[in-house]
Amino acid sequence: MDHSHYAYSPIASRAPLAWPEGGRMAFWVMLHVEHWELQPPEGSHRDPRFMGDYGSFEPDYGSWGQREYGNRVGVFRVLEALDRHGVRASVALNSSAAERYPQLVREFSARGYEFVGHGSHATRMLTSRMSEDEERAFIVEALDALERATGARPRGWLGQDYGESQHTPRLLAEAGLDYVADWPNDDQPYPMRAGRPLISLPAQPEWDDVQLLWLRRLPMSRYPALIEEAFDALHAEGGRVFCLGLHPWMIGQAHRVKYLHAALERICGRAQVWQATGAEIVHWYRDGRLPR
Repeated sequence: MDHSHYAYSPIASRAPLAWPEGGRMAFWVMLHVEHWELQPPEGSHRDPRFMGDYGSFEPDYGSWGQREYGNRVGVFRVLEALDRHGVRASVALNSSAAERYPQLVREFSARGYEFVGHGSHATRMLTSRMSEDEERAFIVEALDALERATGARPRGWLGQDYGESQHTPRLLAEAGLDYVADWPNDDQPYPMRAGRPLISLPAQPEWDDVQLLWLRRLPMSRYPALIEEAFDALHAEGGRVFCLGLHPWMIGQAHRVKYLHAALERICGRAQVWQATGAEIVHWYRDGRLPR
């Protein structure tokens, strides 16, 4: 191990987790709702894998418009799919998106979705370029803004594009969070060493829509079967967690959303599956009960 954030624990040495309702698997959806800036401020950092069709320049109306489409149109197709299959989501919500799209916050709240801290903007990753004080302020300001917009303090955190520094787990714990979803290194939750209790809840990028369809160029028609195959393998092993990551600007496009419906058709309604939010999974893992 080249860091001390957690202890090495091979899954073969752990007993399968027992989920509520006789579940062999805990299933949660992470819905990413983000604000992509037209002109990010100087010094901000975004994931270099995402750039405009003609290179990296500003203002990049194409990339901005594509992401904005997700928040104006695509998200409603995704919500219709989740509603049809009775799925509640955890929403990884940029603080600027929470302030910019109050109608979406109301839509999510009405469905009982969980809100997860997700930084401030899709174009401002948390990185080691920040000082510890700058990072601490960044985290607290994002959580404060979400609490103002949603009426509840988030219990979890997903860094924008998995961005972290060596200080992040400790600072998240210091901010009072219960879990972080930045570490895709397991199929079960596990405790981190962060000064106070902090659980790592893996949000696996292996079947995240942007990772599969945008970055790896998976054929769209392959998406439902791949989701089903991963889901079935974890279900057979038992005691695992499956996270389905969705971005409205990607899976909410008119030519793609039917494949989301097909994937949900294949996995929803399976026996011995507990569909929950991230916070519910973490509280059950940690306390043996659901959050109040």
